[in-house]
Amino acid sequence: MEKGKSREVTVSALQFACTDDVSTNVATAERLVRAAHSKGANIILIQELFEGYYFCQAQSEEHFQRSKPYKDHPTIMRMQKLAKELGVVIPVSFFEEANNAHYNTIAIIDADGTDLGIYRKSHIPDGPGYQEKFYFNPGDTGFKVFQTKFAKIGVAICWDQWFPEAARAMALQGAEILFYPTAIGSEPQDDGLDSRDHWKRVMQGHAGANLVPLVASNRIGKELIQTEHGKSEITFYGNSFIAGPTGEIVEAADDKDEAVLVAKFDLDKIKTKRHSWGVFRDRRPDLYKVLLTLDGSNPSL
Repeated sequence: MEKGKSREVTVSALQFACTDDVSTNVATAERLVRAAHSKGANIILIQELFEGYYFCQAQSEEHFQRSKPYKDHPTIMRMQKLAKELGVVIPVSFFEEANNAHYNTIAIIDADGTDLGIYRKSHIPDGPGYQEKFYFNPGDTGFKVFQTKFAKIGVAICWDQWFPEAARAMALQGAEILFYPTAIGSEPQDDGLDSRDHWKRVMQGHAGANLVPLVASNRIGKELIQTEHGKSEITFYGNSFIAGPTGEIVEAADDKDEAVLVAKFDLDKIKTKRHSWGVFRDRRPDLYKVLLTLDGSNPSL
């Protein structure tokens, strides 16, 4: 890249309500990917576990039947064909079966249809309505970045987005844009708890602290799941958004409507700003050993 020239990349966040039929949801995802491409998008983020309902409201052995091996996964293969046809990058979220282990996983598909590899969700939540520990092993890939045609990207998944360490780990590895596919909404145990603004502000902080754009994609709609204690219901609040490198929200969706958000960033300009701001120059990794502990004690161990 010659000096003085820009490297502009257009990113997109998709948002839609899921049915509990895989073919219907994959068709919806493809339709919206095509819509994002028509708006000039280069990297297009689909929401977490978009093949069906968010089944983690319940602890039920039957839901393990939703998992599939990574190799020859039909949805990934379909998105590879779509990515190659359109010349776009598509991170694809899926429920992975790996022998006797199971992961909440995302495959990164490059613009020529190449599968660049996977990231497995590191932080696994366990609370009312979000009982993921029943289904998913903690991810073993570590935080990763992927060199795509358009940018070096970091991709983490839902609960990972609450941890600044994850965002910083990806940024330190050279991530130029952060992506977070998500499934979050109401809390079945507390009708008065609405986390949407907190959810957005935390990720805006990741963008601002690391001086990188950030893309978050969440589902909408009401989903009813039969649990061992009766029916459980979550209303997913959408609010998918794209933030700029100072944490500012550039594009945002509401809590009810299907959406295709698109924003363009000059990555070379942002890189210059990130380097000149000094936060990576002035880091003190030698003082951060406490982060390797759970309780803040014995940081030298």
